[in-house]
Amino acid sequence: MTSQDFAASLVANLVASGVRSFYLSPGARSQALAIAAEQLAKSGKANLTVRLDERSMAFTALGNSMASGRPVAVITTSGTAVANLHPAVLEASHAGVPLILLTADRPARLRGKGANQTTFQPGIFSPATVADYDLEAVDASVAAKFASQAVIDATEKHGPVQLNLQFDLPLSAQEPDANSVLSGLGELSEPQTLELSELEVPVDSHTVVIAGAGGSGARAFAEKAGLPLLAEPSSGERSGPNAITDYLSALETLEGQVRKVVVFGKPTLSRPIQRLISTSALYVQVSRFGNFDPFDSAIASAQRLLPSGEVDAAWLESWRKEPELDKRGEFVRFVWENSPRLLFGASDLIRVADRVARPKEIEVYSNRGLSGIDGTVSTAIGIAQERQDVTALIGDLTLLHDANGLNRSDLREMNVRLVVGNDNGGHIFSRLEVNELLPKESFERLFATPQVVDLRSLAAAYGWKYFRCESMKELEAAWGETGFVLIDYGL
Repeated sequence: MTSQDFAASLVANLVASGVRSFYLSPGARSQALAIAAEQLAKSGKANLTVRLDERSMAFTALGNSMASGRPVAVITTSGTAVANLHPAVLEASHAGVPLILLTADRPARLRGKGANQTTFQPGIFSPATVADYDLEAVDASVAAKFASQAVIDATEKHGPVQLNLQFDLPLSAQEPDANSVLSGLGELSEPQTLELSELEVPVDSHTVVIAGAGGSGARAFAEKAGLPLLAEPSSGERSGPNAITDYLSALETLEGQVRKVVVFGKPTLSRPIQRLISTSALYVQVSRFGNFDPFDSAIASAQRLLPSGEVDAAWLESWRKEPELDKRGEFVRFVWENSPRLLFGASDLIRVADRVARPKEIEVYSNRGLSGIDGTVSTAIGIAQERQDVTALIGDLTLLHDANGLNRSDLREMNVRLVVGNDNGGHIFSRLEVNELLPKESFERLFATPQVVDLRSLAAAYGWKYFRCESMKELEAAWGETGFVLIDYGL
């Protein structure tokens, strides 16, 4: 059996099991997988995107999976190419995003013998994967079995799966065509819907609902119970009559009256909310982010929470407070209110939004599994591939951390608007105690990290439209531009 037989069977069975999108970074050891994926892409059976950098490629796949809700496959050659997937794999692990990692390898007999571009790849991502398999690429039935199993693992266990594939010479061929393999497969049975656990939560006029990333269901619970909804912007639940805009200011006077919190998703943005969670009776609805219990204090958790009890309407009204807006607040509120689809970077700006973003129906994304700034540009592109357009609200360091994600090679036309709140460094660190401890010069060097990159030239190098804005009027004028757009807003 050739490498191409195995690759055609694996890729065809992934598609038959529900995978629609493949992401590839070129390499020699993975060539059979690349050929099979392109064969299906040319016939319209799958989507294929080629990205030069494996780190960027993996975050693009992550964004696509977040937007589509489907498992997405990534293809790499051996060696450091595999290691470059790790940041996105960690994010997928902590955010419950289903990625299938097809890592090409040499035969096991060559491990530890100095073979070029060979390291020990099996389990390299453990414990971040929900499953990993080390397979000899010699049997089509093995390929079929583990393709199906990888999709089941990734979707039911909510996370990344590694298939480490030992390819031997010859590494590729024109036949068999993956389309022929796919057409010969019978219809696969749909995965069974798992029954959700339920829990009735007693609520009263000392209870609040908190929603973090992945907090689906929080709005419905809060409205049914008549409770204030403290929803982070990344939750997707910051809408409806019970959502509180500046709940952080309200907490300054009402925190002592809260005795019970009901948490949906993974709230991580502010210390006051973390403090509230740590000191209150905690009930948790389990999400794709897992069972949120950072202080090991949860009374109970379930996959679906139902409220019971009566709440005085005055409790909800006591939380309503409108924030005062400074330049950052005006900027962030404009982006929030004029973006039907928004990706938040893990910069200071999402924390500004936590105070000023008014309740609104919005499709929102974020990499809050580990709250890192890596790969945000690439994540935005992956979302846009699935949803046609997206706005990303990011800081200047977030942009620079993923500058190679600006590469448009092999990307079709789409609308990706990168809105950069440019304060020339890491403003978020000014919130830390260390800002008061260190001399200004040391703080600037070690934490604020001022940057001197010419963003106009960077955008031009990658073929993005560039607009420098110093005022809201200039921002409004640039807002209607379509395609690949970088808006550099001075803060």
